[in-house]
Amino acid sequence: MNLTLALPILLIPFLGTVLGAGFVLFLRESPSEKSTKALLGFASGVMVAAAVWSLLIPAIGMNESAGKMAAVPVAAGFLLGIGFLLLMDIVIPHLHVGTDSPEGPRSRLSRTAMLALAVTLHNIPEGMAVGVVIAGAIEGAADISMAGAVALAAGIALQNVPEGAIISMPLRNEGNSRLRSFGIGAASGIVEPAGAILTILLATHIEPVLPVLLAFAAGAMIYVVVEELIPEASEGSHSNIGTIGFAAGFALMMVLDTVFG
Repeated sequence: MNLTLALPILLIPFLGTVLGAGFVLFLRESPSEKSTKALLGFASGVMVAAAVWSLLIPAIGMNESAGKMAAVPVAAGFLLGIGFLLLMDIVIPHLHVGTDSPEGPRSRLSRTAMLALAVTLHNIPEGMAVGVVIAGAIEGAADISMAGAVALAAGIALQNVPEGAIISMPLRNEGNSRLRSFGIGAASGIVEPAGAILTILLATHIEPVLPVLLAFAAGAMIYVVVEELIPEASEGSHSNIGTIGFAAGFALMMVLDTVFG
């Protein structure tokens, strides 16, 4: 398939973020604690299932000719993805929703800017994931199809809707106008199509590294889930709500990938 025809798929996750950020234009209050935990759990489940079914399993399948060693380069790519997000977490100043302690180096950036950077950071691996699956479909890789790329993009878009709301509503509470809060929340999703395009260009020019790139994107996604989403969904009371949300998100993404992938 021509890359140009695949480009609309890249916008699906971004549109989910825009839709979620748009909630700030109509709602007066941020989601309740229980709703936030459920939404964070749902996002975690979608990302873990996507990492396994859409990225790691196809990556190992592409290395079947290596026999028992097929998982070794995939494991290396996975760890590189973890390391990449860890590095970004260390060198980029950011502030997670619901906390008052910024992470990363000292910075004079406003709270609004650091909140936006926190969301932008964990949108990067989502864009990479969609991009590398599209690259695999373009190259005709086994176990990867354009339908699978659409399913992955749709699953990420679904979990981006609550994420968009979770970032735009606190921005409003920080004193920003509704329109500014919406703009910043929506703009945090721009890195997804941008990262996807860069990943496609890299993967289609260096085809042998495609399994490693699939695993790299999976590692980056898992880092976000373990370091940020699950702790936020589990802290305090009502942690079981986050677990239920995780189960729902995981099951939905698993079904999407196996039915349409």
